Amino acid sequence: MTGFLLLAFIFLVAGVVSVPLASKLGLGSVLGYLIAGIIIGPLLALLHVDVVQIQHFAEFGVVMMLFLVGLELEPKRLWAMRHKLIGLGGMQIGLTALAVAVVAVLMGEKPTVALAVGLVLALSSTAIVLQTLQEKGQMRSDGGSSAFAVLLTQDIAVIPMLALIPLMALPELAEAVSHGAGEDGHDAGLSLVAGLSGWQTTLVTLGAIGLVVVAGSTLTGPIFRFIGHARLRELFVAGALMIVVGIAVLMSLVGLSAALGTFIAGVVLANSEYRHELESDIEPFKGLLLGLFFITVGAGIDFTLLAENAAAIVGLTLGLMALKAGVLLVLARIFGLRGHDKWLFALSLAQAGEFGFVLLSFTVGAAVIPEALADRLMLVVALSMLLTPLLFILLDRVIAPRFAGGDAREADEIVTKGSVIIAGHGRVGGIVNRILRAMGTETTVIDYSSSQLDMLRTFGVHAHYGDATRPDLLVAAGIEEAKVFVIAIDGKEQITELARYAVKTWPHLHVIARAVDRTHVYDLWSVGCRDIVRETYDSSLRLGRSAIEALGHGRDDAQNFVDAFNDFDRKAMVEVASVYDINIPGPENPEYVAKVREISEAWGEQLRGHLGPAKSGESEN
Repeated sequence: MTGFLLLAFIFLVAGVVSVPLASKLGLGSVLGYLIAGIIIGPLLALLHVDVVQIQHFAEFGVVMMLFLVGLELEPKRLWAMRHKLIGLGGMQIGLTALAVAVVAVLMGEKPTVALAVGLVLALSSTAIVLQTLQEKGQMRSDGGSSAFAVLLTQDIAVIPMLALIPLMALPELAEAVSHGAGEDGHDAGLSLVAGLSGWQTTLVTLGAIGLVVVAGSTLTGPIFRFIGHARLRELFVAGALMIVVGIAVLMSLVGLSAALGTFIAGVVLANSEYRHELESDIEPFKGLLLGLFFITVGAGIDFTLLAENAAAIVGLTLGLMALKAGVLLVLARIFGLRGHDKWLFALSLAQAGEFGFVLLSFTVGAAVIPEALADRLMLVVALSMLLTPLLFILLDRVIAPRFAGGDAREADEIVTKGSVIIAGHGRVGGIVNRILRAMGTETTVIDYSSSQLDMLRTFGVHAHYGDATRPDLLVAAGIEEAKVFVIAIDGKEQITELARYAVKTWPHLHVIARAVDRTHVYDLWSVGCRDIVRETYDSSLRLGRSAIEALGHGRDDAQNFVDAFNDFDRKAMVEVASVYDINIPGPENPEYVAKVREISEAWGEQLRGHLGPAKSGESEN
């Protein structure tokens, strides 16, 4: 018992310490877990821990992840993305797998092994890429949205890969794997298809899939309603786990991938009223098990093998990333991505992905890829993921400045110039533009989503493709003569730097900046911007007013209190902003901390006098 607790403590400490540090450095949680595993690897070896056995247990996190992926794939969403999913995503997987397979054959591998390697390495890291795109505010760009479509296609493609790979098994490897399994009993167990003929196996398999579909659509509701009578939260969690584990067991009994079964069940339940309940119940277990899986991957990296074959493995890693980037650049041009979007798309997806670890383990167990080759490919996958943050730095500092405007799709030439320039035409900038156009004001919109801007032009909007943070493009847009500059792009850092530049360069210009949160307001104030709007502030005030009314107060009293709160909050923000230093984190700035505490203590006393008593009998509810 003590040994188990010690082992659990080691894994928890490794994850809790390494992942926040990695996230703070911009490396992402997956790399944090990998680094944690690398650090504790020698300790686990010293304690004679069987990392492989723990990895087999943790792989159930992948089953849960595919169940959650299925829950997210609503038919309407898939249909709207069909062209990119089938065309761009499908061609990326097919061409990359084929190119890698050809190289593998030229290096002496058998065609079946080469194809399996190609499929494994065609995938990219969903966790790393999506997190980085969100942090940089580039999810809405053409390059970012195209990368997301490809990643979604790859997540879906894992399912047929899991079904296809066992068909490539090599006889000589299958005999060795079978012999090994017989010795330790790892693969022993019940099977509903053992001894059945081909057509009987097919019928049983189809019947199992049909059972999952029918049971998922008809039994989930009654099961959760029955559990609901107990009014115990833990039973809902147990019920969600029961569904996922039960489907996994059924699929295993009929010889199919557990991940395939749970994915199908997830798609069936995507429109279920219990979808969000299932997501919230399964998500923590999925996250913990996947984290454990990645730690075991890091701990299982054979550094002796890496040292002995350093040149070959590093060369394979760089070659793979160059090959994938080349294929992606070709696809980017075919599908109309240009300039910065093209390079963002190509470099963000050039690495191998976390599913590579899963599929490599699967290929070894299915007797498709020799274990020695899989060990080397594990290192290639891990190194390519470790190098991904460097690719984004290369994109931002070297490639983007040189090529953002020098490709076939350059920034548009701006002829018509309005008195108001709007940088970014998303959910914030779009509404501002509609308001100003409704009052007859000419606006100039700059955004880097060419597909959206092409749509806007059909309605007569002066919309132009380009990076609004480029000084030359702002001058071309007429910022020197403009009266108002509205900054509504994504990304806190990008907004702050653009506001800093605009305020300093054009003192006559009235700059209105979108603030993401309260701290961002202080950042913008410190760089000289004085017209700052928090993107969710007004809607939050309305929510607060409704809550006060629900507590029994009249609408006028509620509105008066909210108005007083608004006035006090605005004055308080100016006072805090006067002592805020953008270069010092808030908790480390004693003057900032003292001011916030002073205002907080006076907050309630000054505001409560603006609210009368609730109506009798209603506030108790």
